Amino acid sequence: MNLIFASMQFRILSKDPQSRARTGVVSTSHGDIPTPIFMPVGTAGSVKAVHQRELQEDIDAKIILGNTYHLYLRPGLDVLRKAGGLHKFNGWQRPILTDSGGYQVYSLSENRKIKDEGVTFKSHIDGSTHLFSPEGVMDIQRTIGADIIMALDECTPYPCEYDYARRSLKITHDWLKRCVKHFHSTSPLYGYKQTLFPIVQGSVYPDLRKQSAEFIAEQNLEGNAIGGLSVGEPHEDMYAMTELVCGILPLEKPRYLMGVGTPENILESIALGVDMFDCVMPTRNARNGMLFTTEGIINIRNEKWKEDLSPLDTGLGGHVSTFYSKAYLRHLIISKEILGAQIASIHNLTFYLWLVKQARQKIEEGVFAEWKNKMVKVVSQRM
Repeated sequence: MNLIFASMQFRILSKDPQSRARTGVVSTSHGDIPTPIFMPVGTAGSVKAVHQRELQEDIDAKIILGNTYHLYLRPGLDVLRKAGGLHKFNGWQRPILTDSGGYQVYSLSENRKIKDEGVTFKSHIDGSTHLFSPEGVMDIQRTIGADIIMALDECTPYPCEYDYARRSLKITHDWLKRCVKHFHSTSPLYGYKQTLFPIVQGSVYPDLRKQSAEFIAEQNLEGNAIGGLSVGEPHEDMYAMTELVCGILPLEKPRYLMGVGTPENILESIALGVDMFDCVMPTRNARNGMLFTTEGIINIRNEKWKEDLSPLDTGLGGHVSTFYSKAYLRHLIISKEILGAQIASIHNLTFYLWLVKQARQKIEEGVFAEWKNKMVKVVSQRM
């Protein structure tokens, strides 16, 4: 691929008249990303149980995620540097986004210490001690080579006291300033542009979210992320914080709601002005036998599907979803066959990419809000 050393660009193409939903295109050196978009999570350089060919040809994923924490620990920076970055290491030539590792460190609450310098944590692999500083995380993501990289932040738990959230927000903002300074003082390693997104925090406290969104907007970076949601808070709080933040972040830049979520969450957040999403739910739930379909949610383990020889979902049109039957997939999942996890994962990701593609189409047609209200009920019902 002929890569160009060019800045990421975002163009808004259409807006829904009844909501804040919009369509656009994020342009990177590894290709264009239509928005709203869902990004499959490839934690350790691989979307679990899914081959890169299937990601591109069957699912038609436009961008995938890598995880800084996991890739830093294994395979390690030396291997990634020798390979020429994650794109060459895993063979994925479309865009990649890496998170900062902040969320993974947050999940290691028993094995990490947060200080002004950064966060010290113990590896879940061998117990060794490591430090993630803002500068170090920028260097790690330079080595990984993702098109879009994230600033180091602290993801506050839910619930958390106001004073904790306030202190945490100060650390996140201080770290961001250091990330920005170091990012601008270093260069990409592999001949193409990388883009830094800052992250809005503030738990579920409106004044903190407002303060954070204003601070993040002032940084004038090429895109912005919203973190610290979908961590156990009620959906009403998540939507309220998202709406507040989207009202402050600049309209002309993409907004990425991190770690969200269910099909309903995605549709409601698109209506609030969010452009980019990621979540482990479609693949994690697939491995446990939960399927998202155009008619509702299926627990394929249930006895009712044992003799159902109809396709998984004729509404999607994908090869996997129309070729395999519910009875066959149930047999594979119950038998713990690896192929079952693969089929279910491809199906769920196909559904998620179908859902955001439908959303884009409805926004362009000017009927998104009405369609969204109907679809939320459909995709949330249990079959």
